[in-house]
Amino acid sequence: MQDEKPRRSQAERRAETRKALLDAARALFVEKGYAETGTPEIVKRANVTRGALYHHFEDKPDLMRALVQQEAEAVAAEIASDTNTSQSPLDAFMAGASAYFSALSVPGRAKILLLEGPTVLGLEEMAEIDRKTGGATLLEGLQHSAAHGYLQDVPLEPLAELLSAAFDRAALEIANGADRSAYETATKTLLAGVLATK
Repeated sequence: MQDEKPRRSQAERRAETRKALLDAARALFVEKGYAETGTPEIVKRANVTRGALYHHFEDKPDLMRALVQQEAEAVAAEIASDTNTSQSPLDAFMAGASAYFSALSVPGRAKILLLEGPTVLGLEEMAEIDRKTGGATLLEGLQHSAAHGYLQDVPLEPLAELLSAAFDRAALEIANGADRSAYETATKTLLAGVLATK
């Protein structure tokens, strides 16, 4: 008698369906773009019913929101694993920048987070997601610098937004095949200049 496979719980089946939808949407949004992808294609690629899509997500923008959140959390986790408070402020920033560039080099991620996401969700919602994920790590880096005597009398949140825009631009260029080492050198110069503000 063959061993029966253990039956999956309802929660496991739900998680698998959700993952299948996110994976299918990710592949299609990267390949064709959000606007050119229809929900029937997503359902077909995920091999689930249309009802399953609407059980997990309100609509296509809600699916994109979940995908952006998933990708942003992965980026934040990579940055957090490569940085720590025992590093000097410049070393911590460079470790974070390098981790960010690596995380955004995952195929399709820069397109989702920096091009498609803002178009679909709008800049305000993307900024809110960023504040809770990768943007939070950047602000923590600035606060770490301030605790070491740098950036006195400099408003940290606006500075974080400006640096974030610079990092995003560099990440897009790197994801599109630009010389990463050149961007890392330029980033180090930029950050050293920022940290020269005592």
